[in-house]
Amino acid sequence: MKNIKTAKWLKENINSEGIIILDSRSELGNSEYGLDEYKKGHIPRAIFVSVEDVLTGDVNIHGGRHPLPNMDQFITNMEELGVDDSSTVIVYDDGDLAMAGRLWWMLKYIGKQQVYLLQGGFNQWKSLGYGFETKDHALKAKGNLSKNLQDDLIVTIEEVKEKLYREDTIVVDSRTPDRFRGEIEPIDKIPGHIPNSKNYPWTILTQENSTRDITFLKDHFKGLDKYEDIIVHCGSGITGTVNCMFMEEIGLKPRLYVGGYSDWISYDDNEIVIEV
Repeated sequence: MKNIKTAKWLKENINSEGIIILDSRSELGNSEYGLDEYKKGHIPRAIFVSVEDVLTGDVNIHGGRHPLPNMDQFITNMEELGVDDSSTVIVYDDGDLAMAGRLWWMLKYIGKQQVYLLQGGFNQWKSLGYGFETKDHALKAKGNLSKNLQDDLIVTIEEVKEKLYREDTIVVDSRTPDRFRGEIEPIDKIPGHIPNSKNYPWTILTQENSTRDITFLKDHFKGLDKYEDIIVHCGSGITGTVNCMFMEEIGLKPRLYVGGYSDWISYDDNEIVIEV
């Protein structure tokens, strides 16, 4: 796959010049989890990146639970970790690709090339018996990272409203089926989903530290290629990036509604559908 590298590949190339390894492990609702796990053990040379502090901007009334940060500041943060236009960046999390997907997508959004997700993440790395370390990795010299925002990767709530019922557009909800139907809602204050959206749960695509192959993906996303605009969202712009990445693998061109369902319900006049 063009967006994914295996643990074997990383093991063989870990000391290659220009390789930057970023650890983006995190757990929603537990802000200490990622750094704690990093300190317990991480892939050699990996640098920790906080989802809450680096990949998330200030939370306001609107914008969702994980709005994008100031992108100039994000670029500066990446440069300080040594990320350069010429770098090959490998991003990993525990293995489900959700947190790593957010960082992968943001780097793609600013126009960074040569960004990859690590298949199976740290869990697979360990299961293969590859070594890990507990010390912080010494940062490289500051990188030089260009800003070339890819506006075709993102969609605003105004566009979602405008295109919601158009025949050439599909809105893909990446959350689990029970959250989509409104049976449960463990995070946001109102259960349900955006009207006329379709459920493609991200969890189907990464299971037991493995990823689905191209044949499965083409069958799973069959029919989406007929839409001119594929709008993807989740709860707050994290797990939706997994759907975006796998869609892109088979040639689709999804756009991410970053604020997602948590942004949608922040507007009192937005309609919500519950299927119970």
